[in-house]
Amino acid sequence: MFHDLASLAKPLVTAPLAHRHLDLDEDRRAQLGFGDRPRPLTVRQLLSHSAGLPPWLPYTGEPLASQLARGFPDGAHPKLVRGVPGTSLYSDLGYRLLAELLERQTGIPFAELGAASSGLDPAPWPVPPAFALQGPDLDMWRLAEPGLPFPARDPHLPNDANARAGMRGHAGFGTDATGLKACLERWVSSGAPLLMARDAAQGADGSRWGLGLQRAFTGPGRFGALLEGTRRAGVHVLEWDETRLSPPVPEAPPGPPSAFWYHLGFTGPALFFRPEDGLCVAVLAHRIGPAGELLDAAQLQARRVEALRAWL
Repeated sequence: MFHDLASLAKPLVTAPLAHRHLDLDEDRRAQLGFGDRPRPLTVRQLLSHSAGLPPWLPYTGEPLASQLARGFPDGAHPKLVRGVPGTSLYSDLGYRLLAELLERQTGIPFAELGAASSGLDPAPWPVPPAFALQGPDLDMWRLAEPGLPFPARDPHLPNDANARAGMRGHAGFGTDATGLKACLERWVSSGAPLLMARDAAQGADGSRWGLGLQRAFTGPGRFGALLEGTRRAGVHVLEWDETRLSPPVPEAPPGPPSAFWYHLGFTGPALFFRPEDGLCVAVLAHRIGPAGELLDAAQLQARRVEALRAWL
């Protein structure tokens, strides 16, 4: 099955390219049009989601600095909120800026650059991935840009509305299980995840981000606790094509940080990495329920957990 990897493009494509081609601490305000920003804007901040950007805005094609200056309905939706510089707040927009910087630095279109570095397939794809019903994008889009047409669906383009509209850096790559394993083997051998799995910033919710990956915590129902005891090695890709609902995972406060770092994708995939020995596990799940419905975040989390438990 061909999968839309959604936000796994961030750690597998955008972040490795940024580490390879960009200075992490150079001030990019002038280059990206943020002349009125009172503090520096760096690649390190963008990689760790700590630049103070909102999580999401509709892709209009205009410079992000201009879009932010026009304003948006701050607080109208959990993804339409202003960030605090220095505090992690997961943002697609920072990775959009990284893609722009990479194109300027290399002179190569981002999709072409990403495909060559990762071996993944950039959209549009000849084989459509599993189709997911529209998520919250439509509601958010109407709140933020009521006069801007919502991007049309196309089975050969990503499920994410902004990725369909052309927002590079945060999504737009896909593959099957065989292709993902080859990509991950290349990713681990390059040393890229070791550069990403370094504490860089903390979120207001207690999350801890490195320079492209997020720290997994221990505690009941947490990914870190689930994976902590495994002594397996190597690269593993788990394809979970069930549509039935998975047993719910009880929510619990996080415990201490685990040895694992991870990243999740809107369409269902998940990626886990342990720096000490290079163990890498990816789950290729989708978020389609038994009646064809779009699963909520809690049920999607349960599906990933069930896939990992079955593997363990």
